[in-house]
Parts: sequence; C-alpha cells; structure tokens
Amino acid sequence: MLIELAPLLSAFLMWAAFRPLGWGVLALVALTPLLAALRRVESQRGAAALGFTYGVGFYTLLLFWVKETGYLSLVALVLLLAGFATVYAVIVYHARAWGRTAWWITAVGAWAFIELIRAHIPFGGFPWGLLGYPAGEYQWTRAATQFIGTTGWSVLFVAVSAGLTLFVTDRRRPSRWLVPALAATVLFTFLGAVSPPTADGEEMEVAIIQGNSPCPGERCANENAQIFDSHLELTGTLLPGDVDLVVWPESAAGSSVELGTHPDRHAQVAAEARRLDAWFLVGSQRNLDEDSFTNLNVLLDPTGKIVGEYWKQHPVPFGEYVPFRPLFDWIPALDQVPRDLVRGEDVTIFELPGGRLGSVISFEGAFARSTRPQVREGAELLVVATNKASFGDTPVSDQFIGMTRMRAAELGTEVVHAAITGRSAFISADGSIDLKTEPFISEVMLGTVHFRTGGLTVYARIGDWLQYVAVAVGSVVASAAWLNRRRESAALASKGDA
Repeated sequence: MLIELAPLLSAFLMWAAFRPLGWGVLALVALTPLLAALRRVESQRGAAALGFTYGVGFYTLLLFWVKETGYLSLVALVLLLAGFATVYAVIVYHARAWGRTAWWITAVGAWAFIELIRAHIPFGGFPWGLLGYPAGEYQWTRAATQFIGTTGWSVLFVAVSAGLTLFVTDRRRPSRWLVPALAATVLFTFLGAVSPPTADGEEMEVAIIQGNSPCPGERCANENAQIFDSHLELTGTLLPGDVDLVVWPESAAGSSVELGTHPDRHAQVAAEARRLDAWFLVGSQRNLDEDSFTNLNVLLDPTGKIVGEYWKQHPVPFGEYVPFRPLFDWIPALDQVPRDLVRGEDVTIFELPGGRLGSVISFEGAFARSTRPQVREGAELLVVATNKASFGDTPVSDQFIGMTRMRAAELGTEVVHAAITGRSAFISADGSIDLKTEPFISEVMLGTVHFRTGGLTVYARIGDWLQYVAVAVGSVVASAAWLNRRRESAALASKGDA
C-alpha cells in the first residue's frame, strides 16, 4: 500500500515546490518517495504504473489551468507528460540491478535526459515543471543559475533525492551518494551568494502599459480595437520626460488594428512617441493571408517611425498553429486556430541609444534556447511580451514569471515582463522581482532598468553543460552496467549448459 501511495506523495511535494505555493526547498526531496518505491516494486509493469501515476498527479495539479482552453487539451497534455515520467520510471527500475552507485548515476542521468527530450519533443517541447525551476524561489540559488542554468539545478535536485533514497531504503552510509550532491548544491548556492549577476550599465526609464482586455478568455465584438484603445488611453497619462521606452504587450495591436497594415493606428502610436520623445515596443499580430499570420514586436523610434520588427520563432502548438492540421480537423476547438503562424528566422536585436534590446514573445520566454541566442548576439536588456488572457485568474501568470526570472538570472540580464492582463513585472539581472502588477487590471507601471555591460555569464557562454554531463555519464554507466549484466547472464547460462 505504501508503494502505491509513494508516487502521489512525490506528485504533491513536487507541485508544492512550484507556484502558487512556491515551497521551493521541497524540490530537494520531492522525488525521493517515487524513487524509493521504484527500488521496491517487483515488476516492470508496476514501475511503469508508479511513473504514470506520478506524472498524472503532478502535471494535473501543476497544469490544471490548461482547462481554460478545454479539458481535452488538459488531458492530452497531462497524458503526454505522464508518458515521459513512465519511461523514466522503467529506466530506474531496471537500473536497481546494477549496483547502488550505477543506480544513482542512472537515476540522475535519466532524469536529465528525459527533461532534455521533453523540452524539445514533440512540437518544440513543453518545459513547464522542470525540476530546477523551484530554485528561483530563493535569492542565492536563483543567482547561481548564471553558472549551471535551470537544468543544472534539475541535475543537483534529483542527485540529492536519489542519494537520500539510497540512505532511506538501503540503510547505507550516505557519504558516497548524498554528500557529493549536497556539497555541489551548497557550493553553487555559495557562488550565487557571493557573486550575484548584475546589470550596471546605462539606466533607462520604462513604462509597461498593461491595458487589460474587455473580455479575457472570450471573444467579443471589436476586441482588438478595445484593447488597442485601452493601451493608447493609458499611454496618454504619461508625461513628456517620464520614460525612454514604452512597452505594449503581446497582441496589444491585434490584427484589425496592426500598425504595419493600418496607417491610422500607426499614426496614433507615432503621435504618442513624438509627444513623449520615447521609443515604443508594440506587441502586434499581422494577418499575412487567409491561412497564415505572424506574431511580432514592432519598434518605433521617438519620431514615430517603425525601425524594426521581431517575428516570433517558437509558436504555441494547437494555439498559434496546428501540426498536421488535416489529422485534427475533427476537433471543434481547433476552429479557433484558423490560421498558422509564420515563424521568424533571424535573431533580432534593436539598437537603442543606451544599449541593445532583445525581445521574445510569450511562450518563448519558457525556453532558455529562445533567450540565450539574443544575449549571445549582443542583447543587453530583454523584453518578454505576453498576453495570458486565455487563462483567467489561475497560477499560470506566477508560474510564467517564475520561468522568465530564471531567464534573467541565467543570462545576467534584466527583463521587462509585459502582459496585457497581468501579471507584468520588472525583473533584475539576478532574477529578483522589483515591481509586479495584479492581474486583470488596467495599469501603467513605471520602472528603471539597466543595460548589461559585463561579459557573458557561464550559462550564456556554455549553456546546459551540467545537464549534458549528467546525460553523458549516465549513458556510459548505464550501458556498461547493462553489458556487464548480460555477460554475467551469458556466463551463468554457459555454466548451466556444461
């Protein structure tokens, strides 16, 4: 009975490590009940059931907000992610026959491998719920992300959980497995404490215009125009000299009022740019033809001229495009996605008087591989423009900010996180949140940001190095242990024949 309850306990502990609770320290031990059960279970089928139960429990709790787009979406996503947890459980089950050290290394490497795969497959991946994200709840661990990335914390957390599992289940001295994992965790935490990332370049005054939506999560008459007008009205409350940059979030200038194809709307924003003598970054959507559109950020200079555009490169599957569309025509909810997004292809960096600005749009902020190239190409400040209107008053806003603050800490670069319906935030280079709005209110938030002038962080230079090391070492050890077991089995079989 305890074995059957173990994956549910792990699922609850893991969920509690994330927002809305945010008890990040639980990430150190959350997997221990599941791993302990996998060392006791008697069959591969039982191990698969444990992994599947954990996956369904954790991802249903974490992602219940997906129901706002339909329960079919929630069920499909949870089952997909639970499948990854099932594969992990089967791998760890087989590794228990390879010796304790080989099991520990395999448990860590397999977790790193599963996270690597699910951050890319299918349809570009879905990184919500990576084990390393709870490190963002604490200043020192968050600051250390500049050295190892979010994925590095995943490796350390599962290493601690696996070491604790061996201590609990086998009653062995923990020095061989648990102590090194804890020592590495303490070391990187110490490095984050003594050398947090900072951005100390030229200051810039920024206004985030959170214009809200008249009908969040629904469709209503003239919605795009109403959202545009709300942002324009709020911008009108600013005074000349207040700001250097005004940010309108994703889709603030939607397709029917998009600046590049509607000169009258462009003229209205251009007039504000001239009045304030400020740069504008405006989130937009542009219809390209009957079957396609793009999601973009448009940059206007203080004269009101459009001087640059960033086109979103990582669209939301089944939200901004439908993969293999003919196969899914039977799903009524996909009628809400009549066009497919045309992706941008180039890293776009905007030159401002104080420094270089990079931007990503919504879903892209969840992926380090979307923001890291921006900084490597010279961005010294980042804007994440998002909408979030589809998800109501759910934990998604806090969860997403928890991800973008880790992007800031990984890259040592301040982030302007701008959302139509909230929460919007100014995030420092160490991932701390300076200011944050409440959801579903119309508000102008003023903040001072700094361009990054120092060199690239270790993570910006090398990327997910600790994750790759864990995968490589785990693969070598698992392969060697498997081959050794096969040799032993063959030797026993030959003795039996003799």
